[in-house]
Amino acid sequence: MASTRDIRRRIRSVKNTAQITKAMQMVAASKMRRAQEAALAGRPYAEALNRVLASLGNRVGSVSHPFLEKREIRRPGALVISTDKGLCGALNTNLMREVAMLPKETVFVTIGKKGKQFLARTGRELLADFEIKDDASSYRVRQVSQFLIEQFLERKIDSLSVLHTRFVNTLVQKPEKNDLLPIGRLQKLEAGTGEKKTEELKGEDSLQYIYEPDAEGVLSALLPSYIHFQVYQLVLDAKASEHSARMVAMKSATDNAKGMIKDLTLEYNKVRQSGITTELLEIATAQMAMA
Repeated sequence: MASTRDIRRRIRSVKNTAQITKAMQMVAASKMRRAQEAALAGRPYAEALNRVLASLGNRVGSVSHPFLEKREIRRPGALVISTDKGLCGALNTNLMREVAMLPKETVFVTIGKKGKQFLARTGRELLADFEIKDDASSYRVRQVSQFLIEQFLERKIDSLSVLHTRFVNTLVQKPEKNDLLPIGRLQKLEAGTGEKKTEELKGEDSLQYIYEPDAEGVLSALLPSYIHFQVYQLVLDAKASEHSARMVAMKSATDNAKGMIKDLTLEYNKVRQSGITTELLEIATAQMAMA
């Protein structure tokens, strides 16, 4: 049986751990709220952009553009959006399980150290790795999407998919694969809710727009912006998922630490009471022997 000194030391250690996990929980909750707000702020723009592109697709009919060109997929490309740090439950494990299912000829671009480390362990080909901080500025994400567009236009990749963790709610985050290039349909990603609606590029033209100089020119200019914005929205969604998963994991760790402290305190009291009882018995035995 452990001594009271050892139990006190364990209780002190667990209390210190609980303080750390509680602080990390509060930080993650604050970052999660900011990430959700940033993602939700882009929803009106995403909906308007999709409506305009659908209208353009209906107006111009068949248009020749590299983003719309269907190719034979010999060298698929994938962007993996993971986290830089751990302590977020099974978030990265579930995402890497989806990555492992991709064909062996797939080449990768990563955001986050966990994805890069997984690809190195599994011997996959890595084209580039980018570091995106928690604030996920549009300028920094645009560098990632611009690199991906260049790889597609130079035919170094024949398709582009994005693997990230979709934010459903605070308790649920699901790994998801989104096909971005070539564009076969427009996807409405409602940031913050994770709900996805799709409408064909040649959908119904419910609104009448006037395009200058012409619809083809506007479509060619908007398609790159569409790719940039979709990647940005997926990064924001992944950030919200990361902070949410970390908040839940740290709350669970804090609750477990509190339960452990309760059990250790009970054990400490039992050992202490046992020691007191033993001392009383020894004193009583000594008095009886002297009588």
